[in-house]
Amino acid sequence: MPPQDSAVMAGTLTQHGSPSPGYTSNSAVPLPAITQTNSRDKWSKKMDFLLSVVGFAVDLGNVWRFPYICYQNGGGAFLIPYILMAIFGGIPLFYMELALGQFHRTGAISIWKHICPIFKGIGYAICIIALYVSFYYNTIIAWALFYFYSSFSTILPWTNCDNVWNTPDCTNYFGVDNVTWTNSSKSPAEEFYTRNVLEIHKSSGLRNVGGVRWQLMLCLFLIFTIVYFSLWKGVKTSGKVVWVTATLPYIVLLILLIRGATLPGAWRGVEFYLKPQWEKLLETSVWVDAAAQIFFSLGPGFGVLLALSSYNPFNNNCYRDAIVTSLVNCLTSFVSGFVIFTVLGYMAEMRKVRVEDVAKDKGPSLLFITYPEAIANMMGSTFFAIIFFAMMITLGLDSTFGGLEAIITAVLDEYPDQLAHRRELFVLCLVLVCFLGSLSTLTNGGAYVVKLLEEFGVGSSIIAVGFLEAIAVSWFYGINRFSNDIQAMLGKAPGLFWKVCWVVISPAFLAYIIVSSMLKAPPLSLFDYQYPDWSITVGYIVGFSSFMWIPIYMVYKLVWTPGSLKQRLAVCLRPERTLPDIPADGLNMPIIP
Repeated sequence: MPPQDSAVMAGTLTQHGSPSPGYTSNSAVPLPAITQTNSRDKWSKKMDFLLSVVGFAVDLGNVWRFPYICYQNGGGAFLIPYILMAIFGGIPLFYMELALGQFHRTGAISIWKHICPIFKGIGYAICIIALYVSFYYNTIIAWALFYFYSSFSTILPWTNCDNVWNTPDCTNYFGVDNVTWTNSSKSPAEEFYTRNVLEIHKSSGLRNVGGVRWQLMLCLFLIFTIVYFSLWKGVKTSGKVVWVTATLPYIVLLILLIRGATLPGAWRGVEFYLKPQWEKLLETSVWVDAAAQIFFSLGPGFGVLLALSSYNPFNNNCYRDAIVTSLVNCLTSFVSGFVIFTVLGYMAEMRKVRVEDVAKDKGPSLLFITYPEAIANMMGSTFFAIIFFAMMITLGLDSTFGGLEAIITAVLDEYPDQLAHRRELFVLCLVLVCFLGSLSTLTNGGAYVVKLLEEFGVGSSIIAVGFLEAIAVSWFYGINRFSNDIQAMLGKAPGLFWKVCWVVISPAFLAYIIVSSMLKAPPLSLFDYQYPDWSITVGYIVGFSSFMWIPIYMVYKLVWTPGSLKQRLAVCLRPERTLPDIPADGLNMPIIP
């Protein structure tokens, strides 16, 4: 880390702030003055940081994944495993990453020399996974931008079956009596999505994905242009952009919630969403889904929390930040369920079918078929379509900002001499790589590629990375040393609850998800397309291509470290430095020989 300036927070750090709930009271420990690095960027305001964290954690998955998983796994009964998994697994990991980033003030690669050097491959794996996410996630935002543009019409194009892309199977039941809905029937919204936006009918599958859709490529170019100019100057610019992208979704959700509650049949949807099925709690899959949902929703392990918190002041209350932002994330997921299911209840009322018959769609289909279909038949449909897709775009952009900032911070901190003064150029090259990597998802069969990357590019890889990160910090770096780090920042050591979670419960939580996902691997399909066996093999190779850098770096580190095997292990497992320019014994930490 660069030399430190003389602006100090002198005295004992236990004097800063009032005791926070959740911490045990220890006697004041005299600590040395802690200095801030002068050259590192800092957040202009505390709210810039909080909105960035909330914007990253609250993404499209909160709107499409949580409501579906909730009703599928017992409705209101699902909230019990969800809350328990959040308390004992998700929030402790979230807090751990915020504290690590704030204390060590560096990105996901170089932080490991402060923790346990042999695990440095975790940082490289995180960056590769973030790249894979950018290859498909921004394409979903591009789809939303296509819809946003298409919404500026007095009659929304997915309202009727009179368009050039429609087929004889197109069936419009809104405002029409005596319509028979069969298994082959397709709604106007479904045909707009599959035959006009994706043009997936021109692709026979992954062997023939077809050509690139220039309309989607233009949309993606605009998305990456916004991303570049939001990130090129660092947290000074991205911290301002999130005031719009992180707050707009909540305004829109409130509007849609009020509108949904006034629709006929809305309460049928709410009842279906929350009606508890207590017997579901005896099924292992329900607990696995709760654990996976909270992990992917909060986002520990992606390196984003490390990066964002590394720009905080040293004595910022990261404990309070973790609790507040986690609660906001979970409550957003819960409220999003009402927004979705009031509309599904309305659709069931209009179709004269059960709610479960219209709640079959999940993932992007819920946002690009089911919800637009309902909006198209509301009064003021154009207005609601515009704000809904504006919300989707902003929800997606926040998460893209976070994911790419994790890569940028990690690489710039690892290679400061070469890249420290070339951030704008590096960000441009990164955005260009992400754009080129996304081209396969813009083809006629691009949706098949998106699904494959979503399942295998992130999936088990990021959970395994999170597991190793938790083990490395709690067991190798040491829970006592980590607790001392937090005490140096906040003036209070973490209580027994947090220590037990970090050492035992959180790693077990992640191991449980990994084992369960390996045992339960359902066939992969999208629409009527069943993924062939060779594509599943390709998926596993993609997933392993990020994780493999962890064992590769371990072998490299052991081979190139001089000495006997015992000496090499000692060097590779020992932090190179705990905090630059500050003696470890001055911080009342164990001295590292």
